[in-house]
Amino acid sequence: MGRIVAVEYVTLDGVFEEPSWSGPYFNDELGSWQDANLREADALLLGRKTYEGFKAAWPQMEEATGHFGVKMNAMPKHVATTTLTEPEWNATFLRGEVADAVRALKDEPANLLINGSADLVNYLTRHNLIDEYRIMIYPVVQGEGRKLWEPGTKIALSLTGTWQTKTGVDVLTYVPA
Repeated sequence: MGRIVAVEYVTLDGVFEEPSWSGPYFNDELGSWQDANLREADALLLGRKTYEGFKAAWPQMEEATGHFGVKMNAMPKHVATTTLTEPEWNATFLRGEVADAVRALKDEPANLLINGSADLVNYLTRHNLIDEYRIMIYPVVQGEGRKLWEPGTKIALSLTGTWQTKTGVDVLTYVPA
């Protein structure tokens, strides 16, 4: 049985979008942690917007990021989209009801990693399909911007791990309660 792990960047006030604010706080600790997240994953599970952004960026970053970039580019990607028609970058598009397609993926022994993809994370949360949430809370307040959680999202979580980087990023791991 596969697992789905969501790894997300958020500010203290819950802003999720355009995480350029994370740059000054990203260090070797977070780099190693992100590397471990990717190494334990067999495939990525992405929403369309994140897929398009990653597909545009990662092929050009492979040389600078070494084995991390090689794995990002080589690993399978499962993409929730209703608008794209031509899969590229080792992608397959989830067809039909996304919750059913993701349940079928979870029946396989592969571990799936979600990065970003707030719409998909919220959707899968509502369908109780995410097994673990790894949230990096950055010591920044944006004051405005898209929040990770949509209004009305409700989920009870249990904290299973926490640590803080030298730059003040709190890394929290939760599982559904």
